[in-house]
Amino acid sequence: MKKYILLVGLQTLIIGLFAQKSSDSIASAGLAKAPWFVERFKVGVGFFGPVNNTVIRLGGSNGTPGTSIDFENDLGFNKTVSTFAANVEWRSSRRSKFTLDYYQLNRSSSKTLQKQINFGDDVYNINATVSSFFNNAVYRFSWGYALLSKPKAELGLQIGIHTMQTSMGIGLAAGGIGLSASENFGLTAPLPNLGVWGGYALSNRFAFKGEFSYLSLNTGNVNGKIVSYQAALTYRLLPKFDVIVGYSGFNFEIDAKTEKRAAGITWGYNGPSVTLNYSFGKKRWAN
Repeated sequence: MKKYILLVGLQTLIIGLFAQKSSDSIASAGLAKAPWFVERFKVGVGFFGPVNNTVIRLGGSNGTPGTSIDFENDLGFNKTVSTFAANVEWRSSRRSKFTLDYYQLNRSSSKTLQKQINFGDDVYNINATVSSFFNNAVYRFSWGYALLSKPKAELGLQIGIHTMQTSMGIGLAAGGIGLSASENFGLTAPLPNLGVWGGYALSNRFAFKGEFSYLSLNTGNVNGKIVSYQAALTYRLLPKFDVIVGYSGFNFEIDAKTEKRAAGITWGYNGPSVTLNYSFGKKRWAN
């Protein structure tokens, strides 16, 4: 009798599991399948440690040319800086995604000059001790569309815009405390770019992602070139949490002229990052 009850119970369990599997298959029927790393919403925070290369030129208000200043070599700035980074990604569909990235890079230095510098309307002579700063908040917004979307891989095009809020300044040090005479310069520049992006699932937990963007522009008063890239390895640590180790860079050159002044900025940063991503939201596709 006990054996009969056990057999009936096992039969019921097997039928139930089969029915559940069939139900799941029917429920997912008609849903396109995407790689496991394609989520509805993602929010990430992490660490970014780029190496910077900065060359600035600011002419005077009377039209005099400015000196090309290497902020790392001429002004003593550290090339490497550590910063907080944050990002948000929204998949409006299996193929379409919107991303927003943010980070802040602030640097300052004090150094005795080894060459004469003309910055704006001020001249700083050899052996003068100057203090300087270069602060940059970078916002990057992009939209991408996957032309190829398979269960293990995706590849698409994207259009984006980097918005930089930049402030910089150089001044004579007053007893090592402040600036006795200074020239400050600030700008907010939207920098568009076009590119490609993609991802590939190496396994059920590991995935590789990459992107590359480029744009060259010439509007008469503004000439510029932008190159950005990113390569990252994603590891699914927990069902909703991913650890991402990557290497990224952003390099641009801009020459701008107004009626009174000419300015040039060449700035690039390239370095590693570590990010923790949290995923949430109901998807309209299968993984």
